Amino acid sequence: MPRVLIVDDHPFIRAGVKLVLSQEGFEVVGEAEDGTSAVRMARELLPDLIILDISIPRLDGLEVIGRLNGVTSGIKVLALTSQSAECFAPRCLKAGASGFISKSGDLSELVRAAKSVLAGYTYFPAVAVNSVRRTDMDSSEADRIASLSDRELLILQYLTRGLSNKEIGDSILLSNKTISTYKARVIEKLNVKTLVDLVDLARRNGLS
Repeated sequence: MPRVLIVDDHPFIRAGVKLVLSQEGFEVVGEAEDGTSAVRMARELLPDLIILDISIPRLDGLEVIGRLNGVTSGIKVLALTSQSAECFAPRCLKAGASGFISKSGDLSELVRAAKSVLAGYTYFPAVAVNSVRRTDMDSSEADRIASLSDRELLILQYLTRGLSNKEIGDSILLSNKTISTYKARVIEKLNVKTLVDLVDLARRNGLS
């Protein structure tokens, strides 16, 4: 029976995932609501599979994947998130995840993805190429977003939610000064003048 650790900061999501997987013969051995707990429990429990949300407090999902690589070899990670697949699926793959699925998808896809990943396959969405060519502005924005580091992208998402520097720092265990530095880098890399412009750009690209 495959052993699974579920990581999500929303209890009802964890409960739903647990119910679906339990009905399909998986054993849920633990649940975590933040990144630091996820890393600790993964090392202690050594599950076969981790179902992981990307947007979690303390350590974000991408950093969790990175920290587990090499330390807990053999554990598969399947990202289950509401974040943009176009932006985050490649980053999850690069970080070492075995799969990426959307929370808006059918629950049967979760089971399919979990079984595929445990069988040794990867499970990622095909990056769709629009038949309508993107404008130069859209392409430029996508390139600028792609230039952000994983941490800068995380800071961008927190900023689009209206969080202050202190609130962001408290959530991911960084100082106010460090958040200010990241914020300045994000604004510079995205070539925007105000926070309003920053939020608008993020929303246009599915990052709100």
